[in-house]
Amino acid sequence: MIIALTGQKGGIGKSTTAVSLAVAAMERGRKVLVVDADPQGTIRTWGEVACEAGHPSPTIVAMGAAMHRPGQLLAVAPAYDVVLIDCPPRQGDVARSALMVADLAVFPCGPTAADAWALTAAVEVFEEARAVREELLGCVLITRKQGRTALGKGARSVLETTGLPVLQTELGYRIAYQEALAMGQGVSSYAPRDAAAREIVQLFDELEMLCHGQEARQGVAAQAAVA
Repeated sequence: MIIALTGQKGGIGKSTTAVSLAVAAMERGRKVLVVDADPQGTIRTWGEVACEAGHPSPTIVAMGAAMHRPGQLLAVAPAYDVVLIDCPPRQGDVARSALMVADLAVFPCGPTAADAWALTAAVEVFEEARAVREELLGCVLITRKQGRTALGKGARSVLETTGLPVLQTELGYRIAYQEALAMGQGVSSYAPRDAAAREIVQLFDELEMLCHGQEARQGVAAQAAVA
């Protein structure tokens, strides 16, 4: 499955989520490729830290707005069970390229009205891609949620106004995510008993279920077409 973590806003946890998902997938025995499409190179730096510290890490490659072209990502993706694309903020050409090869677009978003408003441009790019690729799925992931605040409690109803389904899994505002990143680990390996680790494992399971459900629907449609 190819999952693009995308969105026009920075600082919402795309890279951190991609890293922790990659590690969680590896812990399940999956072969993982991470595409660092952000010029900032956060995931590439994390990979270097992981290697220096002797921590397991996925294959990491840098790609940009040409990843959808022949001979690029789709030429190497079949060798992996899970491909995660970390898209940069405010670079629509890279997001468009990622959406032309992804099975699922995940939009991490903070739990405020301003965060929801910032999704508008990203959702427009997603709808453009859906016009070409009807099989492309999309969803919103609530990140940096502070559960005991009024904003945290109302996050879901605010984000449902984007028109995309909101994942049941929500990622809290937890220091373990940043500590794990700095140590070259995913949160599930850095702090396996922390609530953050449970969130990431639940998120991986939910995303995998979405992608496999889409594969099943496509199989049924193909059989119907043949019949």
